[in-house]
Amino acid sequence: MPVAEIEKATIPIEGMSCASCVSRLEGGLRERSGVTSASVNFATEQAVVEFMPRQVSLQDLATTITELGYTPHIALEGTDQNPLARERETREAALQALTTRLMVAIGLAIPIFGLNMIEMSTLSVQQEFLLQWLLATPIQFWAGWQFYQSTWAAAKHKTTDMNTLIAMGTTAAYGYSVVATLSPDVFAAAGIAPAVYFDTAAAIIVLILFGRRLEARAKGKTSEAITKLIGLQPKQARVVRKGEEHDIPIETVRVGDVVLVRPGEKIPLDGTIEDGASTVDESMLTGESVSVDKHPGDEVIGATINRTGSFRFVAKRVGKDTALAHIVQLVQEAQGSKPPIAKLVNTVASYFVPAVIGIAALTFVVWWSFGPEPAMTLALLNLVAVLIIACPCSLGLATPTSIMVGIGKGAEYGILIRKSEALERARTLTTVVFDKTGTLTKGTMEVQEIIPLHSGWEPDRILFYAASAEKGSEHPLGEAILKTAKERNAKLDDPKDFVATSGLGIRATVGEEVVRVGNLRFLKSEGLDLSGIQEKVTQTSEHGFTAMCVAVNKEIVGIISVADSVKEHAAEAVAAIKKAGLEAVMLTGDNQYTATAIAHLVGIDRVLSEVLPDQKSEEIKRLQAEGKVVAMVGDGINDAPAIAQADIGMAIGTGTDVAMETADVTLIGGDVRGVVTAMALSRATLRNIKQNLFWAFAYNVTLIPIAAGVLYPLWGILLNPIFAAGAMAMSSVSVVSNALRLRWFRPPMTG
Repeated sequence: MPVAEIEKATIPIEGMSCASCVSRLEGGLRERSGVTSASVNFATEQAVVEFMPRQVSLQDLATTITELGYTPHIALEGTDQNPLARERETREAALQALTTRLMVAIGLAIPIFGLNMIEMSTLSVQQEFLLQWLLATPIQFWAGWQFYQSTWAAAKHKTTDMNTLIAMGTTAAYGYSVVATLSPDVFAAAGIAPAVYFDTAAAIIVLILFGRRLEARAKGKTSEAITKLIGLQPKQARVVRKGEEHDIPIETVRVGDVVLVRPGEKIPLDGTIEDGASTVDESMLTGESVSVDKHPGDEVIGATINRTGSFRFVAKRVGKDTALAHIVQLVQEAQGSKPPIAKLVNTVASYFVPAVIGIAALTFVVWWSFGPEPAMTLALLNLVAVLIIACPCSLGLATPTSIMVGIGKGAEYGILIRKSEALERARTLTTVVFDKTGTLTKGTMEVQEIIPLHSGWEPDRILFYAASAEKGSEHPLGEAILKTAKERNAKLDDPKDFVATSGLGIRATVGEEVVRVGNLRFLKSEGLDLSGIQEKVTQTSEHGFTAMCVAVNKEIVGIISVADSVKEHAAEAVAAIKKAGLEAVMLTGDNQYTATAIAHLVGIDRVLSEVLPDQKSEEIKRLQAEGKVVAMVGDGINDAPAIAQADIGMAIGTGTDVAMETADVTLIGGDVRGVVTAMALSRATLRNIKQNLFWAFAYNVTLIPIAAGVLYPLWGILLNPIFAAGAMAMSSVSVVSNALRLRWFRPPMTG
C-alpha cells in the first residue's frame, strides 16, 4: 500500500490566554480527521500540525481553530510576504489593539476611583452609583469583551479556561453592583447598606489587560534569536546579467545567477565562488570568530560577511532553500516543540480551572453561611478574589518561554537544537561517543614529518621529488604532500610516465629520475631493498601516522608521515566532558594503532576501533545495554544509524546532510566544544523551567487559600480582588522575565 502523504503546517494563532487554551486547541485539532499530530505552543502562539492533505485542508484546520474560539492566521495562496514578517505584523497589530483597550479602560477607571474617594455634595449616593455604572460598562463589555468571547467559545465545547475565571469574577462584582444601583431596596430590606464594586471589576480588567500587555512584550523578546537570524539576511544582491551589474531584491535572484560581492558586504545567498578570493566571517553560522579563506570552487553561505577581497559566485540556493532559511525554520520548529516535562503542565491545566471554580463556589457558600456581616458582600469579594488570583497564565508560560530562549541562544552559538526533548534528555547523559574522522579530527590528511634516511637528502629535497611525482595523483595522501609543497613555495617539475597502483603507491619520472612513493608492499613489489627501514615505518604507524616511503631510482631516501590532524579544541572538549563526570568513548572504523594514537592525543581512554559502518549502531546498543545514557557525535553517512540509535544524536554541521537530518542536535561550525556547550545549555534551560514551574505552582498553592480567606479567623486578613488581579498579572510577567535570564547564558568554553 502507498504511504499516505503527510504535510506539516505552522499556524499562528491569536487569542490564547493560558495553558488550558493549549489543551483545548490540541484536543480539537487532533480530533479532526486527517490530522496525525498537533502541538500548540502558548509562548510562540503557534500550532504545528501534521496532516494528510487528501483528507483535510489547511482551510479546514483554520475553521476548526475558529470554531474553538481563536483566530488563525494562514497565508493566502500566492502571497509573497515572508511568513515571519507577517507573523510579526500580526503580533504588533494585536499589541496595538490591546494597548488601545487598556488606555481607554484606564481613562474610564480613573474617574470611577475618583467618585469613590471624593464625596461630591452635588450628587446623591444613587447618582454616584449611576455615574460609576455608566463609566464601568464600556470597561466591562468593550475592554473586557475578549474574556466573554473566549468563555463562550470554551463553554460551547463544555470546557473552561482562564478567561472563564476572569469573566465569572468580574461579572459577579459588576452584576452585584448593578443590582445595588437599580434596586437598593432589596439590600435595605435585608438590613444591608447597598454598596457597589464597579471599581473592583474595572481595576481587575485594567490590571489583567496591563499584565497581558507586559506579557506580550516579554514574549516578543523570547523570539529575539529568530529576529536576529532573519535580520542577518541582506535585502539586495548585486547580480551580473548580460555583462552588466544590477542591484536587485534578494527575492528575485535565481539559481545560476552570478553575484558580485565587494569587501565589507554581506554575502546575499548560498553559492560557489567562480572568480576572485577573500576571507569570510562565518561567525553568524559557526560561532567561530576566525575568518575563513575562500577561493574559486569554495562554497559561501548567505548572510556571512566578506572581509577583504572581491569575488563573484554562482547562486546555488535561494529563498527558503538557503542555509540561513533552513536554520530559521528548524529553530522555529524546535521552539514550538515540547519536552516531556510540558506534559505535566498540560495535565494540571486540564483539571485546574474546574477545581478553582469549585473552590470559589465553596468559598462563597462558606462565607455567606458562616461569615460575619455583611456576609453576602464578603462572600462575593472572596469568590472574586479566588477566581481572579488562580488564573493559570504562569503555568502555561513556564515551559515554552524557557524552551524558546534556550533554543534561540543555542542557535547564536552555532548549536542547532532540532527537538526540545533533547534539552531535557541531555542532563541525564552518562557517555559521549565520538566518531574519529571529521569529528575529533579535521578529516583531511596533513604531512606530519619528513624523515631523511641518508645524508645529503634534506626534507625539502625529498618533498620536491615526492610532490613532483604526486602532481598527477588525486589520492588524499598525495594531496597532503602537494599541499605541504605549496605551503613551502616549492617549485615542482611535471612528472612523466605516471602510474598509480591502487592502495599501494605511484611511480613517475621526475626529470631523469624514477620516483616511487608508497607503502612497503609497493616498494617490495617494485624490487627495492627494504632492509633498515621497516622498524622506522612500524614506529611511525604506532604513532597513528601513515608512512609514505619515497624512493629515487632504486634508493629509499626518506619517509613522509601523513595523518589526519586532531581538531584544535578536541582535547579541551574531551577534558571538559570528563570533568563533568561523563565517560568519553571513541568509535571508529580505523585500525587500532591509528585510533589509539588519536585517542591518546585527545584524552580518550576507551576506544572501539575497526568497527564497520553497519556495526556502529550495534556498539551504541551495547553501551545502552550497560545502562548508559549515550550521546553519539558524528559527521558522516556511516554515522547516521548510530546517531539515530543514541539517546541524543549530535551531528557535526560540516558533515553530510544525512547525519544532520538524523541528529537531535547539529553543531553547525564543526567545533566539538559545542557538545559541552549544548549540555551546559540543557542544564541551564531545564533549571530555568523548574524554577518557573516551582514559582507558578507555589504562587497558586499559596495565594488561593489566602484569597479564600483562611487568614481571616486568625488575623482578620482578606485579599482585596484588586490586589489579586495585580498579583496574577505579575506572576506571568515574572515567569517570562525569569526565562529571559537565559539570554545571558555564556558557553563554558570559548575560543
